[in-house]
Amino acid sequence: MPTWVLGVVVGFALAAIPMAAVLAQDVRPAPFTVVETGRGYPTLQQAVDAIGDRQATIEIAEGNWRQCAVQSAGTITYRAATPGKSLLGGTACEGKALLVLRGRAARVEGLILADVNVPDGNGAGIRLEQGTLNVSQAWFRDSQQGILTGNDTASEMMIDKSTFTRLGTCENAAGCAHSIYAGDYGRVVVTRSRFEQGRGGHYVKSRAARTVVENSSFDDSHGHGTNYMIDLPNGGSGAIRGNWFVQGADKENWGTFIAIGAENAQYSSDGLVIEGNDARLVPGLSRKPAFIGDWTGDKLAIGRNTLGPGLKPFEAR
Repeated sequence: MPTWVLGVVVGFALAAIPMAAVLAQDVRPAPFTVVETGRGYPTLQQAVDAIGDRQATIEIAEGNWRQCAVQSAGTITYRAATPGKSLLGGTACEGKALLVLRGRAARVEGLILADVNVPDGNGAGIRLEQGTLNVSQAWFRDSQQGILTGNDTASEMMIDKSTFTRLGTCENAAGCAHSIYAGDYGRVVVTRSRFEQGRGGHYVKSRAARTVVENSSFDDSHGHGTNYMIDLPNGGSGAIRGNWFVQGADKENWGTFIAIGAENAQYSSDGLVIEGNDARLVPGLSRKPAFIGDWTGDKLAIGRNTLGPGLKPFEAR
C-alpha cells in the first residue's frame, strides 16, 4: 500500500474515535456523590442542595477537601468512601463549621474534620443547630471546637467510636470552646470514643437533660490549659460509666474530674449513675482533685470507681 494511502487510513481511524472518549481520559470522578442517584458534584454544598428535603447519602472521595456545607432540610448521611481517608478542613460555612446542620437529621461516618478556626473562637467540625445527629468512626482534630450544638430538647446526639484531638480554647472573648459542647438537647450519648491533648475548655460539656458517657477514654497527659473531663453544668440524669481518665499537669482547673451542676441545676441529677470508671493522675504529679464535684446536692447513684493516689472520691461544692 502506498505511503500516502496508509496515512489517509490512519487519519480516518483517529477521526473515528469519539471526542468524548478522548476527553474522558482527563476527567476525574466528582468528589461528592449522592449514592442513591449516582450523580457526582464538584462541591459538597451542591450535593447537599441536590438532596433537599429528601433522605440520601453523600459519599466523599478519598482526599483532603477544603469544603463545607449547610444542611437546612432533609436527612443526610455524610460518609467517607474509605473510613479515615476523607478529610474536610480549613474552612467554615457561615463562619461556624465544616458542617452546619439544621435539617431533620444527619449522620457522619468515617470522616476527618479538622483545622477550623474562626474569629469568635467557636470554629467547629460540626455545628448542630437542630435535629438528630449520629457520628461514628470520625476524627475531630485541631479546631476550636469538635462539635457544638444549639438547643433542641426534642432531638438527640449520639457519638460512637470517634476521636477528639487538640480541641478547645479559652483564648477568645466568647468564652471557652470545648471538644464537645452540647446545648440543651434531649439526650447526648458518647460511647467507645477517645479524647486527648485538649487545648483548653472541657473535654465533654453537656447541658442536656440526659447525658450518657460510657466506655470512653480521656487522656489529658498532653493537654494544655484544660479544665474538667466531663462538665454537666445544668445537672441532668444519665450515666458516666466504664471510662478511663488520666489528668495531666497543665490544667487551668484541676480541682475536679467530673462536675455536676456547676452553673445552674436546671435538671435534677437524682439517679445519675457514676460507676465503673478508672481515674488517676499522670505519674509524678502530686495534687488532690475530687473525682466528682457536686454543686446540686441531688441523690447521685455513685457506685464503685477505681481511683489513683491523691484523688478524693467526692466533694460537695
